[in-house]
Amino acid sequence: MRHVTKDNITDVFMGYFGPDTDPRLKEILKGLVTHLHDFARETNLTHEEWRKGIEFLEWAGNISDKERHEFVLLSDVLGLSSLVDMLHSSPQGTSSSVLGPFHITGSPPLAFGGDLRKDFKEQVLLATGTIRDENGTPVEGAELDIWQTAPNGLYSSQDPEQDTYSFHGIQTTGADGRYGFTTVKPVSYTVPGDGPVGDILRASGRHPWRPSHLHYIVKASGFKSLVTEIFPDDDPYLDEDTVFGVREDLVMTYVEEPAGSFPAEGYELSGKVEGPYLLADFDLVLVREDS
Repeated sequence: MRHVTKDNITDVFMGYFGPDTDPRLKEILKGLVTHLHDFARETNLTHEEWRKGIEFLEWAGNISDKERHEFVLLSDVLGLSSLVDMLHSSPQGTSSSVLGPFHITGSPPLAFGGDLRKDFKEQVLLATGTIRDENGTPVEGAELDIWQTAPNGLYSSQDPEQDTYSFHGIQTTGADGRYGFTTVKPVSYTVPGDGPVGDILRASGRHPWRPSHLHYIVKASGFKSLVTEIFPDDDPYLDEDTVFGVREDLVMTYVEEPAGSFPAEGYELSGKVEGPYLLADFDLVLVREDS
C-alpha cells in the first residue's frame, strides 16, 4: 500500500472490486466513495471532525428503535428523502412525498365512512376523494394506509397517552375508487429535537417545524405504490417544511361546510355532526407498473 496517496486513494479503491460484484452495487459504492473522498479533500476534514461524524452516526443508531427511525429523520432534514422521491415520481401520477420516521405497520381496517376522530372533541374533518389511474379510471381494490398526528402534534408512537393505532387505518376502495373517512384537522408540529438531528438543526440555525398534513400510502395490484402527504394551503409552514416534503400538486384547501350539511348516510358519524365541519376533497392518481 506504499503507493497510496491522498490524491490517488479514490482510484485505488475503485480497483478493489471483485469480478462477481453486482454491477449496481459497484456503481453506487463508486459514486458514494468518490463523493466522500472529494468531500474530505475539499473541506480538509480533520481527525476531530471525522470522530464527531462517527459519534453522530453512532448516536443516531443508539436512539433509534422500532418506533423511532433517526436515520430516516436525518435523511429527511438533509433533503435526501425528498430528492429520491422527486427522482422517481412520475409526472403522470400524484407526487410522492416523504414517509417520515413515524409510520407503523399493522394498522387496523377502516371501512368507508369510518371515523378516526374517536373521543377527540376538535372540529370534524371529512377527508374524501377518488383513487384513479392516469386515464381517470377509478381503481378498485386500492389499499389506502392513513396516518396523522393527534391534535397535540404527536403521532401515536410518540405519545403514551394514545392507543397504538390512534389516527391510523387502512381503507380499501370499491368499484368507484372512492375513499372517505372522518378525523380531526392535523396540526403543524416539530420533528424530534432530542437527538442528533435536533443538534444539526440547532447548529444550522434551522427551525424544526413541519406543516400539517395527512399521510397516505396507496397500493393497488398492477400499479406503483405511492407514498405521499397532502397539505392545507393555509398552513404557515407550507413553504418552510424542514423536511422539504411539500409539492405543488399536494396542496389542497379545507372547505368549511355549514351546519346540517354532513352526509346523511354512509359515514360512521352520519346523524351525529350538528355543527360546521371541514371538507378535504383530494383525488390520488396512481401510475401503472409498466408505464
